[in-house]
Amino acid sequence: MSTNKITVRKIAVTGIMSAVAAVLMMLEFPVPLVPSFLKFDFSDLPAFITAFSLGPVWGVVVELIKNVVHLPFSGTSGVGEFANFIIGAMLVFPAGLVYKFKKDRAGALIGSVVGAVFAAAVSVPVNYFITYPFYAHFMPMESIINAYKAILPAADSLIKALLIFNAPFTFVKGAICAIITFVVYKKLSPIIKGTNR
Repeated sequence: MSTNKITVRKIAVTGIMSAVAAVLMMLEFPVPLVPSFLKFDFSDLPAFITAFSLGPVWGVVVELIKNVVHLPFSGTSGVGEFANFIIGAMLVFPAGLVYKFKKDRAGALIGSVVGAVFAAAVSVPVNYFITYPFYAHFMPMESIINAYKAILPAADSLIKALLIFNAPFTFVKGAICAIITFVVYKKLSPIIKGTNR
């Protein structure tokens, strides 16, 4: 396959994956053991698959496009999407980068763990300095912290809440997307790369 055809395929696949990710981003739902405003969705899954099949940069592009598409439906003036992009990029880029140089199950596993750890770590400063200061314009910070304290009294400050709840939540979310990628990637990879003939 020529370089031009490969590039066109990558762009087409990235567009499709971005559209799927944008739809999945809207299908968010609350989960137990965390405050109700922390919602779970599977929108990082298409970016994960893209990062593994096409490369880490393409996975980041999926994260970018899904958030741009989500902007008109956002109630956060783009702040939530900006934070989601940073955290999502830190999830899929390291995972895709590791897999790029170690294309086997061990590489995929190591990359997924590294990505989930990066995303969890980055989620703390992103939420502390960007997301929650913005939300505090609409909901007092005390009320936000109280939502965490209602579940665990020890979470009596924003930084504690982020470390106890948000970072593990982000890690688990990334890990679940990685597990699903493990299950479906082998079947999807030939279709994405155009080698299923």
